[in-house]
Parts: sequence; structure tokens; C-alpha cells
Amino acid sequence: MSQWSQVQQLEIKFLEQVDQFYDDNFPMEIRHLLAQWIESQDWEAASNNEAMATILLQNLLIQVDEQLDRVSQEKNLLLIHNLKRIRKLLQGKYHGNPMHIAVIISNCLREERRILAAASMPVQGPLEKSLQNSVVSERQRNVEHKVSAIKNSAQMTDQDVKYLEDLQEEFDFRYKTIQSLEQSDKNSALIKQEMLALQAMLNTLDYKRKEVLSKIGRVIHEIDMLMSNMLTEELLDWKRRQQIACIGGPLHGGLDQLQNCFTLLAESLFQVRRQLEKLDELLTRLTYDGDPIPVQRPQLLEKVNFLLYNLFRNSFVVERQPCMPTHPQRPMVLKTLIQFTVKLRLLIKLPELNYQIRVKATIDNNRRFVLCGTHVKAMNMDESANGSLSVEFRHLQPKEMKSSAGSKGNEGPHMVTEELHSISFETQVCLYGLTINLETSSLPVVMISNVSQLPNAWASIIWYNLSTNDPQNLSFFNNPPAATLSQLLEVLSWQFSSYVGRGLNSEQLNMLAEKLMGQQVSYNDYQLSWAKFCKEHLPGKSFTFWVWLEAILDLIKKHILPLWIDGYIMGFVSKEKERILLKDKTPGTFLLRFSESNLGGITFTWVDQLENGDVTFHSVEPYNKGRLSALPFADILRDYKVIMADNVPENPLKYLYPDIPKDKAFGKHYSCQPNEVSKPSDGGGKGYVPSVFIPVSKILNDSTDPHSPSDLLPMSPSVYAVLREHLSPTVIETAVCCKLFRS
Repeated sequence: MSQWSQVQQLEIKFLEQVDQFYDDNFPMEIRHLLAQWIESQDWEAASNNEAMATILLQNLLIQVDEQLDRVSQEKNLLLIHNLKRIRKLLQGKYHGNPMHIAVIISNCLREERRILAAASMPVQGPLEKSLQNSVVSERQRNVEHKVSAIKNSAQMTDQDVKYLEDLQEEFDFRYKTIQSLEQSDKNSALIKQEMLALQAMLNTLDYKRKEVLSKIGRVIHEIDMLMSNMLTEELLDWKRRQQIACIGGPLHGGLDQLQNCFTLLAESLFQVRRQLEKLDELLTRLTYDGDPIPVQRPQLLEKVNFLLYNLFRNSFVVERQPCMPTHPQRPMVLKTLIQFTVKLRLLIKLPELNYQIRVKATIDNNRRFVLCGTHVKAMNMDESANGSLSVEFRHLQPKEMKSSAGSKGNEGPHMVTEELHSISFETQVCLYGLTINLETSSLPVVMISNVSQLPNAWASIIWYNLSTNDPQNLSFFNNPPAATLSQLLEVLSWQFSSYVGRGLNSEQLNMLAEKLMGQQVSYNDYQLSWAKFCKEHLPGKSFTFWVWLEAILDLIKKHILPLWIDGYIMGFVSKEKERILLKDKTPGTFLLRFSESNLGGITFTWVDQLENGDVTFHSVEPYNKGRLSALPFADILRDYKVIMADNVPENPLKYLYPDIPKDKAFGKHYSCQPNEVSKPSDGGGKGYVPSVFIPVSKILNDSTDPHSPSDLLPMSPSVYAVLREHLSPTVIETAVCCKLFRS
């Protein structure tokens, strides 16, 4: 079943999450129509390879054309229209930057896998629960409702100001008419009656001026209260969701809704500002004793300007945190002299600001690093699919400055991965007589000079964003706080769901908790230190917990990804637990687990039964990435052989725990069906006798000593012929020397 088919079977709450990340950048129609083809391409590799991305983009457009031909024959007018629009959009948007669509599609596929993994988990973690709090959703709806009500109130006040203007024009005309009469005419009864009418009209004008000022004051107060409370909380919640998404959590949304709220409030404030300007204009034409305009208008205008300043300052946000395109799943880790991208948005979307705001990017003011590349760009509405006012820096490079002595500071393999830095951005908005200086900063970033520092740098990013919602605590690691173990385990599961497509279940998380704490614990409220996570070596080992886990992630990603996604690798299970699981199973039942003593190693253990009925267990020496580069792990499981004391080779692996036939579990992952090899009599190239390698382990009943790799030298044709009597015609092209330990 395709990944997209699995997504479509999710519950509605998960489908709503999927809906959030499909837009005009990558329309869902294309994802649906080309599901199988999209999933068969390596978009992640293409996101770092422009030539490959260009070919994939061309092939994507060809696939869209083929779908167009198909729907044209079916005369589906609506789908024809949408596909033509989408094709034009894709070609225009990504023709000059094909790697961008590769990044987008790769992220979408990864987020789908994360949601599928979350849906398969029996219970949501505490962090994810907090992000989906119903109280937060209710507040979002209240904010949108209040913003809409404020906009309506401001528009109604416009009508009141217009009525006041019309009333004053009538008063002015009638008053000037009387003033133009001769003195003798002014004493007539008719004129006296008109003067009484004008006095009544002036009283009405005074009442209406007070009423309009009161309504304007209420609108300003409502905006002030909304900005001070609910809107500020919404913005802080969005920033927290962004932090969590950066370390593998649920994709954060809601920025478009915030943009709508900020824009409507800005439009309402500018509308109120124009109303106050109109009152000032009316004041210059008519004033009187007790006129409320000269008393109240300056205070109201000052308050409006103050709110506009604050609204603009809060609206300048980092939409996408700094990230190297070569490592899209490790944002905020930046390597010196390697380009990174970062995107900013102004949540106040006004046409008058298009291409009028120039943003400057700098790195924190300690003068240790500088930014090379294009660091000043104009915000515009043309580059974003949703038309937001934004700017994306794509060619920035951090460079470490030379020290005053002329040598490079800490650049090199010893650069501190706990040292935090910040990318800052500044600009100025000039609009309707207002000049507003804006500043914002990225979340803290870690600088590295060598990719070997990436794992520890990423650990720092995880710990910071898990532990605090302070966006700018650059001294955080001077005294890093402890983290709640339950939340840390949830984040560790996200590392697997976001990076290798399948999260961890409760049993696997329990094993990690025991690994961290050294014993069985109830980890709901347990506090874990930063040193325990990333600095102190595991007991009896030469590496830390995080280095061990990161090596497993790398192993899965590069060598056993399909098996992991299918859920056939138990992985995180202790030796003691695996024996409990296997002891009552059919002989030949095996499970796959990650090595606890070898970095980036995977092994398998199977259960066997001796002649006296006793149960015994065998574990093969862990396979690391070097050996798995030579031979796919699924093929190893298929062709693995053991020679017992009677020298009869056989494959001991029959059933994947608990009782899945081996070929049923792994058959689709075998690289090819075994082929016949040439017979000894066929001769070899250049006069050599042909030889083959077969993966064989040897178990002796009277010895538990492991055998050296020399026991697995190439076999001569005569020896191979003897073995072949007991073997199926299986050939393995590469030798894998396996040491087997008798339990």
C-alpha cells in the first residue's frame, strides 16, 4: 500500500494536520494523482543536487502532462483547468530553483510519515498534547471573531464620520447664508427662527462629535485589549510550535491566520487614523467652546500610533529558521562557509509595502563571525505562493573572523557545539507619515566547522528548544536546565519519525529510558540532566547516549530504512528482554536489535533447542555500515548459513518474532533472486579457478570461542561441490564474515 493510501485512511484529526502543509507550493492534487511516482523518487537526495533536482522537475512536469492527456480524454473540465493552472505554477515557480521543490516534496513526504507514525502510537506525548490543546483552538477562533468585529466597528464609524461631515457642511452653508444677509434682514422673525434651528444643529453636531470620538475610543480600546492579550498569546504559541517543529515535532501552522488578523488590525488602525485626520479637518472649519475634538483627538492619535508601532514590531517574524539545504532535517546548525537559507515575513500584508522594505541580515555582535553573500534584500509578495509579504535569503554563509593575532579563533574540529549565536534582521517601514524601525532574530543557532560536529550540535538544538521558549537565551548552556524525561523521550521518537519515517513505540521508549537511567524507572516526572544526555559516557562504554542513538539513526537512514519503516526491526531491546521474548518461541524464531556496545551496529538473535530439550540463544556479531555497504541486510537474512558440528550448513532463521515467516517479512526487500553460479569445470577468467563467498558461521558443541575471519576464506570448487549437496543454489556476491557466540 502506498504511503498516500495510508494517509487517506487516517482519522479526521490527522487528515487536518496533512491538509495544513499542502498549498500552492506543492498542490495536493498533484500528490494525489502522482502518488506512486512521487514516492518512488529520491527527493531528499535531489534537494542537495541541482542536476538531479532539474531532472526530477522536468519529469514531474512530464507526469503532469500525461495526466492532462488522460483527463482531456475523459472530458473532466474542472480537473483540466486545475492541472493547467498547477503546471504553469510549478514551471514558473521552480524553473530557476529546482532544488526548492525537491526540499518541499521531501518535507511533505517526511511529515506524512511522521503523522502516520503518530497515528499508530497508542497515546500522544505530553508535548504534542499541549500543542493541540482545545483551549488554544478556542482562543484562535475568538481572536478571529474579535478581529472581524473590530473591522466592522471601524467601518461603521466611517459612516458616522461621513454623517458628521455632511451635517457640518449643511450647518456651515446655512450659517454663512445668514451671515451674508443685511443687518436689517437679520432682525426678522424668520431669521431668528433660523438661528434657533442652527443652535439646535450645533448642539447635534457637538453630540455627534462626542459620539464619534467615543466610538473611535472604543475601537482603539478593543484593539489594545486584543493585542495585549489574545493576539500576543497566539503569536507566542505559534513561535513555540515553530520551535517544536524544528526539532521534529508536528508541522506548525497558523501563520496565515495570524497574518489575516494582523493585517485586518493594521487596516482598522489606519482607518481610525484617517477618521481622526478627518476630525482635525472638520475642526479647522468649525470649533466652539467645549468642542471635544481638540481635547480628545491628540490622545487618541497618540494611542493609535503607539498601537501601530507595536503591531508592526510584533508582525516581523522568522517564518523559516536558518537551515543548510544539505541538511534539511537539522535546522539551526550552520557550517562555516556553507550556504544556508532563512525566510522572514511581515504579517501586515499591505500592497503599499511591496518591494518597499529592505531587510538586512547580520550575525550577533561578538564580531567572531560575519555573514558573506547577499545580506540585504527587499520584501515582496511575488515569491510566496500565498502572496505573503516576505523575503528569503538563500545565499548567506557564516565565516569565522581571524583573531587579532592573525590566526583563526576556534575554527576547526574543536569548535564548541554548546556556543549559541543569533542571526539578526533589521528593516524600516515608512508608511502614511510613520517611520517604524523593525528588528527580529532567529532562534539560537550552533556554528560548526566540520560535519563531524553535527550530531553534538544537533543535540544542543534539541535540548534548547525542548527546555525553553525563550527565543534569545544565548547563555543557556552556561547552566543548562534539566529536561523532563517523558518529554525528552517524545522528542527522541520524533527524531525517528521525522528522519527515518517511523517513530518509537512505548516498549522501545522504555528501553531508552532504562538506558538513560540505568534502571527501570517511572519516567513521567523524572528530570534528566544535559550531561547525562550528551556529555557523560554510558557505563562501561567510550561514547555518550546521544552519540550511540545518532549512530543508529544514521545506520537506519543509509542501510536499513525500508525494513525500519515496515516495523520489522524491534531495535531497542536489551539482551535480557530479547531472551524473555524468544525463550518460548519456535526454534528458528529471531529478532533484530541494535547493538548496545558497537556504534551503529545491528544484530540478530535466534532461539534454538538442544537435543536434551534445553533452550539456547545465538547472536551474530553486529553488522555495521561498512559491512552493510557491501551486502544488503535483507539479503544477509535470506542467505545466512550456520555450520554445526556435523558440517551441514543451514539457515537457522525461520520466523521473525513473533511468528512471521522470514520470506513473508523480507521477501520484497531482497535485492534479487539468487542465481546459479558457474560450475568448477567452467573454469575462470584468465586461468583462475572460480570461487564464491558464502556467509557462514560455525558453531562447535564443545567450544564457545568465536572463530576468526580466516575460517571463511574463499572455497575451492571441490569443497564448494560438497557443500552444494546440502545447499540451495544460492550465491552471494560479497563475503560477510560472521562471528557467532554460543549463549
